[in-house]
Amino acid sequence: MEHFIVSARKYRPQNFEDVVGQQAITNTLENAIQNNHLAQALLFTGPRGVGKTSCARILAKRINQEDATTDDEDFAFNIFELDAASNNSVDDIRNLTDQVRIPPQTGKYKVYIIDEVHMLSQAAFNAFLKTLEEPPAHAIFILATTEKHKIIPTILSRCQIFDFKRIGVLDAKEYLKTICAKENITAEDDALHVIAQKADGAMRDALSIFDRVVSFSGNNLTREAVTQNLNVLDYDVYFNITDLLLQNKIPEVLIAFNDVLGKGFEGHHFINGLASHFRDLLVAKDQATIALLEVGDNTKKKYLEQASKASMQFLLPAIDKANDCDLKYRGSKNQRLLVELTLMQIASITFDGAKKKSSNYIIPATFFTSLSPSVKKTEVKPVFAKTPKKAEPVPVTTTAIKEEVPAKPVLKNIKRRTSALSLKSLQQKKEVKSTIDVEENYDNHPRTPFTQDELKDAWKKYYFQLQGFGERSIAAILASDEPKLQEDFTIVFSLPNDLMKSQLEKGKPKLLRFLREKLNNYGIQINVIVNETVEKKFAYTPQEKYDKLKEKNPLIEKLKNTFGLDV
Repeated sequence: MEHFIVSARKYRPQNFEDVVGQQAITNTLENAIQNNHLAQALLFTGPRGVGKTSCARILAKRINQEDATTDDEDFAFNIFELDAASNNSVDDIRNLTDQVRIPPQTGKYKVYIIDEVHMLSQAAFNAFLKTLEEPPAHAIFILATTEKHKIIPTILSRCQIFDFKRIGVLDAKEYLKTICAKENITAEDDALHVIAQKADGAMRDALSIFDRVVSFSGNNLTREAVTQNLNVLDYDVYFNITDLLLQNKIPEVLIAFNDVLGKGFEGHHFINGLASHFRDLLVAKDQATIALLEVGDNTKKKYLEQASKASMQFLLPAIDKANDCDLKYRGSKNQRLLVELTLMQIASITFDGAKKKSSNYIIPATFFTSLSPSVKKTEVKPVFAKTPKKAEPVPVTTTAIKEEVPAKPVLKNIKRRTSALSLKSLQQKKEVKSTIDVEENYDNHPRTPFTQDELKDAWKKYYFQLQGFGERSIAAILASDEPKLQEDFTIVFSLPNDLMKSQLEKGKPKLLRFLREKLNNYGIQINVIVNETVEKKFAYTPQEKYDKLKEKNPLIEKLKNTFGLDV
């Protein structure tokens, strides 16, 4: 049986060109050797598996090759490696400093590579200071560590520091493709991408995972085999759940989440992945940010397709809710319920109760068609009729519109009002405001012209719709004045005070959406203004109402005096 060599050792870089993802550092070291600008003490620092020790060995070999007669000459006896994790005492450093004084027998330099240098004791660091500051001309020290902050400042100040970065997903994937070609292994692009992502920036980890997956699935690597072996959630899981969330299918979403838990995944891992999926969809919505997607070509097409279905009004609140669930997960006593509640809230973001409630919970549309002809023909003149400039307007009374008001819906189906005296209400108002601030781009939508009469008809229909849903407060505000059509499809609506204006502003997005769809004009804008003179049209107290009636018919005063009536 042939001895197996792991890929991390078999494909360890032998020259600077083979080092993956550290081009800035390798170019600097190569130029330093050629220009004879190499410092005598270097510190390589960075995460695990990114090439620190490999670069140190390549550098140690390249230093003596510059003056060698042949490139094949061996200078291994000029390179000394010390593991500071097991040789961290003062005596070990003293033995090292004694060896440094002896010049090399062949070649120009003796190179000392001290790995995991942060493991040296305080006394060993202090014993090493003088030698590191003024080493012999033939000695070069290369220190490597993953924890630079544990090295004392006096050592750091004597070294030229090179910070190695994490290896990018695309760089790691391309290197794995090269190894597959050398090993005659066929691999899907997405499969290698999953391995590179799982490695989290460490090339050594990527090669170890690669060996493990090859042992599992043989010479044909597929995405399904890789995700099964590494126990990671496949992209298709998140694509499927996101489709269900967009369609408001809460039962199916909960079943899909149960399947994820049944495969052994934690809810925390799932909700983190879902938040990252929403982030990638948000990135895919703009051509300028598509480059931030670190996925394969096939998966990128899926992201672009689903991003076209998901609106900004869905993605932004969804990311916020998923992130909030992530923060609360560790402290929750019922973690599964927390994730399920979050999924139900996300599935309800695009839920339009006015359109999607079943007939059991709202007044059916046939109710209005079943009204008697006399009721259908009732005209609400006091509310929507134009008021002459000089004539005194007719006061708005409940009797004027009483005949066309639909039957009062069941109390339990009316939308609850938000209290102003609880923390929950403040959060609800904040969510409402966040949904109002984001608006779709309607530049490519139709802008069909319409008349003032068509506007009044649509305004009246929306008024009766509000009455049917029990939103009588907003309906009363809409009935207080007549909307006026201006240029550029701007609708001006006057109200007597700021309180009524603030209430209307909360319901304005739904009103605007109704008018745009009804009139087939997406350029409509509503401008609500406060006109205090309008307040004179309304009679609030019984005495004011009596005075208004007396102005209309002076005989009312005679009727009151004759029978001795009181207001």
